[in-house]
Amino acid sequence: MATATRTVQIEDPVGIHARPASAFAQAVAASGCTVTISKKPGTPGVDAASVLMVMSLGIQQHDNVEIVVEGDDAETVADGLVKTLLAAE
Repeated sequence: MATATRTVQIEDPVGIHARPASAFAQAVAASGCTVTISKKPGTPGVDAASVLMVMSLGIQQHDNVEIVVEGDDAETVADGLVKTLLAAE
């Protein structure tokens, strides 16, 4: 099983609030991969398919988040999730 990791800086002035968290979690669920997101690279992540878990991280503007994708086509899924996260800001 392939693994891909991406680090993204959040630029939205209000961080990851309900709307971007929901769009991201829906994209994760649709991907069919196991995905975690953490507020600081290198720290344990939470289930990215859960809106509440993503919001519980309290991600704010200028935070660097780490997305880890495990599954088939992990590289492509990771790139798509980064785009989804940034587009939802």
